[in-house]
Amino acid sequence: MNRRATERRSAERRAADRRASSAQRPEPESWFAALGVEGDTQLGDEESRYNDGSTLPSEDSRFLTRHARRLLGAAGMPSFQRIFRAFLGARVAVGLLLLTTQLATHWFGSGVPLHVLAGCVLYATLTMAAWGLFRGAGAATSGTAAPPPSRLNRRQWLATIGVDVMAFGALHLLAPRGGLSFVPLLVLPVLMAGVLTRRRAALGVAAAVTLLLLGEAWREASRGGDISVLMTQAGLVASGFFVIAFLAGELAGRLAREELAARGSLELARQQAQLNRLVIDELHHGVLVVDRRGKVRAANPAARRIIADSGLSRPAPFQLQSQLAWVPLAQAVRRAFGEGQWPESGREVHLVFDSGVERALRVRMRFTRRRDPDSSEELCVLFLEDERDVQARVRQEKLAAMGRVSAGIAHEIRNPLAAIAQANALMAEDAETPAQRQLTQMVSDNVERLKRIVDDVMEVAPGGPATTAPVIDLSALVGSVCSEWARTARLPLDERSPLKVTLPQHALATRFDPDHLRRVLVNLLDNAHRHASGQPGSVLVHLYEDGDDVVTLSVASDGDPIPPDVERYLFEPFFSTRSRGTGLGLYICKELCERYGASIDYRLRGAHHGARNEFFLAMRREALEAPVSTLHLDS
Repeated sequence: MNRRATERRSAERRAADRRASSAQRPEPESWFAALGVEGDTQLGDEESRYNDGSTLPSEDSRFLTRHARRLLGAAGMPSFQRIFRAFLGARVAVGLLLLTTQLATHWFGSGVPLHVLAGCVLYATLTMAAWGLFRGAGAATSGTAAPPPSRLNRRQWLATIGVDVMAFGALHLLAPRGGLSFVPLLVLPVLMAGVLTRRRAALGVAAAVTLLLLGEAWREASRGGDISVLMTQAGLVASGFFVIAFLAGELAGRLAREELAARGSLELARQQAQLNRLVIDELHHGVLVVDRRGKVRAANPAARRIIADSGLSRPAPFQLQSQLAWVPLAQAVRRAFGEGQWPESGREVHLVFDSGVERALRVRMRFTRRRDPDSSEELCVLFLEDERDVQARVRQEKLAAMGRVSAGIAHEIRNPLAAIAQANALMAEDAETPAQRQLTQMVSDNVERLKRIVDDVMEVAPGGPATTAPVIDLSALVGSVCSEWARTARLPLDERSPLKVTLPQHALATRFDPDHLRRVLVNLLDNAHRHASGQPGSVLVHLYEDGDDVVTLSVASDGDPIPPDVERYLFEPFFSTRSRGTGLGLYICKELCERYGASIDYRLRGAHHGARNEFFLAMRREALEAPVSTLHLDS
């Protein structure tokens, strides 16, 4: 009982609020003007009055879309236009039927007054003229940006309701006694006024028809009829007309409210779909929506990139069976639908493309819930992630933890390492035999190696102080570093040199610490020279513009191509192909590049310039703050 009383009080408060808001608003021009915008073409400020979320289940977007489209009709035509066209067609049908009936009656010899027949012909002609005039005008304005009217204007009112009242009233007054009654035809203008005009205008039309009926009853009473019976009959018929006008208006108002709610729901569903699409498109994970038949309904750019050999695959919809490389995915989908479940952590699926590229994917699946037990539509959402990205993320997490520990250990190693170096230096001074000098030199070499490892670990340790890098002239710095490196490596600086440097004639600037860039370039030059053939031009350094915002520095050598199983670990820490290598060189280069917003990568340059292993840096181009002299190494 308390719950019912509470619900009743809440309903009374809502009704009071609606009455208060309706008292503050002017009376709508028609029942369809309550949609907020004239012509119903878009949502208005009054959307919240009807779209409160209580009439439609907002969680079912497909139901919202179907219900909204059903209410809005074909091609999204507003209700006013649809109903107005229906009334125009009904008037034409009534006019032609009325004319046909009178002609048939006259043909069979019953005798129809000429003025009645002429009135029927005139009415049928006027209805067809109104049909052609207003239907053509509505079609002409439907493709324009201007919204159609939401109520009958004066010309439309006179050409339809006004003509009907006058025509049917005249036929009723002029028809002979005992003939065909034209009173039922007066329902059409009353109904049309109740739906397409304001309530006051609709009641006015019903009142006009009532006066017409009462006048006819008075005339019949003056001719000797029973006035009480005639007036009672006219009053009953007139009350029916008032009821029709009122009910038609109420039904039209309800239709207007439902259409507003439908438009609001359709707009909400559209906005929700756009929001979902935007969020899914920005995901780094691939997302595929697949049905039981293996048809991909939707795919975000990340998924199209993952399942393609290079670039992007074609947009959805498409079949997973359409390409041989996607067959493992299709088999996984069929298996998931068959078992009805999929591991929470996902499973590994391998794709092999026609080019020979193999890609391992981590596939997780989720299934849509069936709201309708009879529905055969069931979708599966696939979340795709490249296993290399998964492993890289795990490695990064481990490296972050290991880096903090390594930095602390390296810091603690420095003090005893310095003591070992000093003690070894003292022992070297007292060394007398070659064997003793060889042992002290071995200790010195390994101490220097340990110092380099400690310096490398401290260089890339997380939590270091953030510094703002200066803007440097790459042309000058690269030329200077290459010259110094060539002299240190005792390479000639002429045409016989293995090192060939190509630099632009103008300055190219970026934001990078000069010492760190020097370290990266020297590391790449050491690696390239170590694996190169030693012939002239076996090591190429090229600095060039790659678009308006990117500067690329590449170091290429003519050594043997790097195997694929080695390439995937090039930039991983502690990975080296040399027995005495630390495995930190390229990893430190990568960390230093990322610190300044640059990137470093490897590629095998094809036979166009000869097979070469190329490491390249992509850096953001900056503007030089002041002219800087450039130092170029002659190529």
